[in-house]
Amino acid sequence: MNLFTGVESTALFGGEVPPAVRRLIDSARGASRAETGAILWTAVLTSPQSLPPYYLLYKFHASQGELDEAHEVACKALAVAARQASIDSDWREVQPGDADFATPGPARFWLFTLKALGFISVRRGERAVAHELVGKLRMLDPADGVGYGVVEALLS
Repeated sequence: MNLFTGVESTALFGGEVPPAVRRLIDSARGASRAETGAILWTAVLTSPQSLPPYYLLYKFHASQGELDEAHEVACKALAVAARQASIDSDWREVQPGDADFATPGPARFWLFTLKALGFISVRRGERAVAHELVGKLRMLDPADGVGYGVVEALLS
């Protein structure tokens, strides 16, 4: 799934982005690095309840090696998704029956973002946190539907 290339986000996020946000995302394609960051931040601020711009922004920062920024955005995304999915704001407290993590929508996005935080934690050298995150992912997604096994392999 890649909103930059036009592949839709419904499999993970459960819906489309608002038209104004779509226009911003479209304008980010082919933009300079600085412009892309500014456009994606604008998208998040324009529609703070829309989950896809958070994904694009934390992925953008991570790809640029801006791990603190990626972590900050992923934590914000996790909080928004938790509210939308009606699950605990503390990821450590979330239990398997709290939401349907296999169905597209905020709970699945939350789970995917938890995986992203695991990856970011590995890259930041926070192995203990990454192990905790993988443990929670293993509990919530035993079939590894979001692909946390990649993060787990980095910890081996």
